[in-house]
Amino acid sequence: MKDSVTAHYTQGQLLDRILSGVDAIGKTPDTVTVDELAPVDEFHIGGRQASEDFIGQLELSADDHTLDVGCGIGGTSRFVASRFGCRVTGVDLTPEFVSTGQSLCDWVGLSKQVELHQGDATAMPFADESFDAAIMLHVGMNIADKAGLFSEVYRLIKPAAKFGIYDVMQTSDEALTYPVPWSSVPGTSALATREEYIEALEQAGFTVIKIRDRRDFAAEFFAETRRRMEQAGGAPPLGVHIAMGESAPIKISNMVDNIAAGRVSPVEIFVHK
Repeated sequence: MKDSVTAHYTQGQLLDRILSGVDAIGKTPDTVTVDELAPVDEFHIGGRQASEDFIGQLELSADDHTLDVGCGIGGTSRFVASRFGCRVTGVDLTPEFVSTGQSLCDWVGLSKQVELHQGDATAMPFADESFDAAIMLHVGMNIADKAGLFSEVYRLIKPAAKFGIYDVMQTSDEALTYPVPWSSVPGTSALATREEYIEALEQAGFTVIKIRDRRDFAAEFFAETRRRMEQAGGAPPLGVHIAMGESAPIKISNMVDNIAAGRVSPVEIFVHK
């Protein structure tokens, strides 16, 4: 499944396409900012607004070293580093995402604060209790071994550290309409219910702090995105459609329909060690 997941996300020439988008907004790699890259590199429902709401609950400080599990091209890692001044280490399975993300860190001057590694989230190459906090945004849908994933995060964070999850979770037994952003076919999707997440987290040793369903937020976000695209006559120069490739419109449309039908919902879960 890991090879299939990597193949799903690998588009080719990703950095070149982002560069074209940067050029289209009148910027260069030397002048573009973290905030200007947010539409393309915050690859989760709600984008930067979701990150603001989610990360703000972790109460990070400049002294914290944060682990970003399944970091993609590092958008949230760069946001955390720039907003809170802390170090961030990201891990992602897809080589193109990691290489692209490290280039983007260079562009915005964050390569000393943010390190992105290619690797498996269930077997990360770091020492026990290396991190002060951990985050995971829209990742678990591609990892079947939730117990192994959460045990690995538990190993890596310090005692009393918080771990925040923002994932799309299953909310009914009805079959999804594919393709969706994280999977083109059911075989590479590892959706689970919030109850299954909680069970795996508690088995790993975590204590649940709070849970928040973001279905209404997602509906508002997609409606606003659709309005903006209609007004602009198409997709913006920089957006998550770049990372999804030519099938982006149908993936996003199916995601909206699946949420509206009550099959899935984006959910936040916060736990501590």
